[in-house]
Amino acid sequence: MLQSTVHLVRHGEVFNPDRVLYGRLPGFHLSELGYRMADRLSEHFADRKEAGARIATVAASPLLRAQETARPTAEALGLTLLEEPRVIEAKNHFEGLSHIKKELGRPNHWPYLVNPFRPSWGEAYKAQVKRVVEAVKIHRDLAVKLEGDGAEAIIVAHQLPIWVTRLSAEKKPLWHDPRQRECSLASITSLHFDGENLVNVEYSEPCGDLLKDASNLPGA
Repeated sequence: MLQSTVHLVRHGEVFNPDRVLYGRLPGFHLSELGYRMADRLSEHFADRKEAGARIATVAASPLLRAQETARPTAEALGLTLLEEPRVIEAKNHFEGLSHIKKELGRPNHWPYLVNPFRPSWGEAYKAQVKRVVEAVKIHRDLAVKLEGDGAEAIIVAHQLPIWVTRLSAEKKPLWHDPRQRECSLASITSLHFDGENLVNVEYSEPCGDLLKDASNLPGA
């Protein structure tokens, strides 16, 4: 069977001085540090290609922060940046608010907190996994069509959809503590396939040394 890899990349740091839970809101672009992360990712994947990696496609969520993160990589690899709406950020009742801990004390929000396992405040974890898996399969198959055995695809997305997809791939419960997600800014979660079978999941942080200076707000 043909081997392939899909890299799920989280976007870089966002300019968000008010610490808004921005969700799907438009206009939230990368910070100066976020642009550095995007450039670092482009160097990482360019080095992989130079070493023989058969990277065939680069896609990103339609949200600005994902597009800005993906663009330098697409340019460095000489590839057209594709838009992939299936990997957009999760819907969230608290979108647009800041000081979320304080907001949790307001009674008008309590009906949205009754089921943390779904979760009741936003898009169901299973629904997120379903749409991301669909995107992974489409871009995996396209990459194999273009580059054959060993083909790789890159998809820039968002923390929560990436994380629950990884939990599902590893046969783990989808419910979790957002503070415990292993999906840092500009990180790479790589899904390795043998044909259509997922055989391994790898995680890496090419921008690990930049994280100490980053503001990291869980997305949903």
